[in-house]
This record gives sequence, C-alpha cells and structure tokens, in this order.
Amino acid sequence: MKKVIFIPLVSLFTLFSYSQNESKEKKEKDPFNHWSVELNVGQNKPLRPFSTGYFTSKPNTYFYFNGIEHYDLGARYMFSNLFGLKVDLAYDEIKNQSGSGSLDFYLKQYRLGFQGVINMSRLLRFESFTNRFGILAHGGFQFSKLKPQIGVNQNLSEDNGGIILGLTPQYRLTNWLAITGDFTYINNLRQHFNWDGTYSPDTNNLTGSIYNTSLGLTFYLGDKNKTHADWYVSPASTTDKEARKKIEEIETLMKDNDKDGVPDYLDLQNNTPSGVVVDTKGRFIDTNSNGVPDELEKKEPKKVEPIVENKDPLKPTLEPNNLNLNVFYDVNNDMPNKGSENNIYLLTQYMKKYPEALIILTGFADVRGDAQHNLELSKRRAMKLKNFLVSSGVSEDRITISAEGVDTTYPSFNKTGLDLARRVSVGLMK
Repeated sequence: MKKVIFIPLVSLFTLFSYSQNESKEKKEKDPFNHWSVELNVGQNKPLRPFSTGYFTSKPNTYFYFNGIEHYDLGARYMFSNLFGLKVDLAYDEIKNQSGSGSLDFYLKQYRLGFQGVINMSRLLRFESFTNRFGILAHGGFQFSKLKPQIGVNQNLSEDNGGIILGLTPQYRLTNWLAITGDFTYINNLRQHFNWDGTYSPDTNNLTGSIYNTSLGLTFYLGDKNKTHADWYVSPASTTDKEARKKIEEIETLMKDNDKDGVPDYLDLQNNTPSGVVVDTKGRFIDTNSNGVPDELEKKEPKKVEPIVENKDPLKPTLEPNNLNLNVFYDVNNDMPNKGSENNIYLLTQYMKKYPEALIILTGFADVRGDAQHNLELSKRRAMKLKNFLVSSGVSEDRITISAEGVDTTYPSFNKTGLDLARRVSVGLMK
C-alpha cells in the first residue's frame, strides 16, 4: 500500500519540478500556459467479474446514486494546443448499494495512470462556434492495487495493470479555472479477484473492467495574462484561413473573360475586342455611336504624352518597375480593413506575375496614441501583411518590413487624413 501511494506522489512531484525549471526565455515565448491540476470526485460502476449473488446496484437499474465513491487527483502538461500527457492518482471504494439485494462486500482500489491527452476541441474546430466549451480525450496505461476489506481475503491484496480510456467535457469559467465532467473506462488484464473480494474462476480469463463517472475542477497554472493550451486557438487557424477564404471570393469576382481590365461582375459589355479602351463599366469608347471602337477607326496620329507616376494613395500602380500600393486599417487594428481586400488581391497577383520583384512593406499609424504604441502597431501591421503573403505562396526572402510609427504626410485634423495615415505602403526595393 505504501508503494502505491509513494510512486504516484513521486511522479507528481517530478512533473511539478520540471515545470518550475523551465527556462524563463521559453515561458516568455510561449503563447499559452502548459500546466494544469485536476481534482475529481464521483462514482464507480464495476462491470465484471462478480460472484453469484453480488452486485453494486439493483440488476434492473440503469441509473443510481450511492454517494461519493471515486476520488481523483491529476497533473497535466500540454505540449501544444492539441496534445499533452497527464499522470493521475485515484482511489475507489467498491461496495454493494444499500437496498440492492446483494450480499455485503467492500473492496478498495488504488490506481495510478499515465495517459496521453488529445484536445478534441481544436481538432473539431469548436472555436468556430464557442470559446467556453471543450472536450478532451485521454488514454494510456494504468496500474492498480485491489484490497478486500471484508470476507476471507480481507488481509490480502493484488497488483493489476491494464488500459484506461476516457472523455472529459470542459466548461471554462476563467483563464485559470474550468468545470469538468469525466467518463473513464478501465480494463485490468490480470485480475484474479472479483469486485466483491472473492477469487475469480479461471473461466474469467483473468480480466476485469470498471468505469468511473465524476465531476471536478481544473486549475490552470502559469502566466495569469495568458490562456491555457486547452483554449488557445492558433492564429493560422482563424485569421489566415479567413483571409484566404476572402481572397478566393475576390478572385471569383475579379474574373475578366474579355481581358479588358473590368471584372465580369461590373462589366456591362463582356465581349469587347482585345486591346481597346473601355470605360469603368467595360464598354468600349464610341464617340460617334457607329458601333466601332474609336481606336479601330482611322484617325490622325496624336502626340503621346509621357506617363505621369501615380501618387494617389487610393489608386495603386502595378508596373514591372513601378509599384505603389497601400493597404489601410481601422483604428488601433492590425488586420486590413474590408476596403483593402482588393488591394491585397492585386498585390498577391503582382508578386506571382513578377517572381523577381523584391518589395518593402512600411507600416504607419495615425497621430492618436503614444509614440511607442504607434511604432509597435505599425510594425505589427507590416508583419501580419508579410505573413499573409508568405502563406499565399510568396517567398519570405522577397519581402522586407519597416515600421515608421506615426505618419504626418496627411492632415491629422480631419477623418480623411487620419484614415490615410493608418496604412502599410508597398514599394519596390531599389
């Protein structure tokens, strides 16, 4: 009995010692906390084997409550928001229910479990509809000791081992506390005792099974400003995927079958001849209304004026040697606003069309807020735009970022100037 208690306590102590010795640098880099402690109480239901005349409840009863019979203490470490390991120590009192009609028996079980844990909430993307409810699946190996308390074998004990499997629904109350339920199935592979404390016949094939149902609390350890791995959602699984979905929708809308530069959904004349000038609605220019585009009619040659570089921040320039494009942001936000989705699409297409192009992303913020905050905000804007381009297939080596903080190019006393200041400017590396 002393061994059964001593080994789990050493295991739990070792886990906590390891957690305390983790380097400070690693903890600062982690986006989530790893450690938790679990406390559970509930009931047990032995399934087999029993001697004739012994059972824990009335044979025709499916649901019953016979007081607290199961106690469980565990420690868990999550390597990521998907997978972790845990060790737990459990104690069960197994006896007949009052009024069940069974012969009296009383047996105690001490158990130690080593299990892997899978966060089903992240695998099934629960974050798409809730950030409070989750489910953990756990399974592994368990070692137990059975000790009859009455009967002819009350001075004997037996060591067992086998498998353990279970599900743990969770409801998060705060960043450091969750309410849990648990359903666990245990199978012993070399059990000689019946659950009533008598010896099992050879026909039992030395197996036994029991399940536990319990309620409990999970305490999350670590930085109080961070969430635990159970509830952490990777940015790639939300922001980037949502952004890529929006880009795909834009690509569908931006199809241009007649190649006149006007997307089909805006094109009122979707069969214009190749190369002719069209207006903003995709119609070719026909000043004399004779049905022939003006460029195809014979005219005196006109003097060609030089192209003036586009300086309008709202009108992008996308030429092989001249790139001028801006992505705009809402107040105190590092994700592009909806009005910039088309510019992001144009930029991704430009990078694919010109694979040798090297660009620089320069982040800016408006004058509101202190200088340090605005500098960090402008850097995050440039970095997140870079991450999105990389996730869209653009090589990271082709992109440089710069953070300028507050931008004073535009007047700060009106809304238009403030809106133009919150941007990431895209240009070619010289």
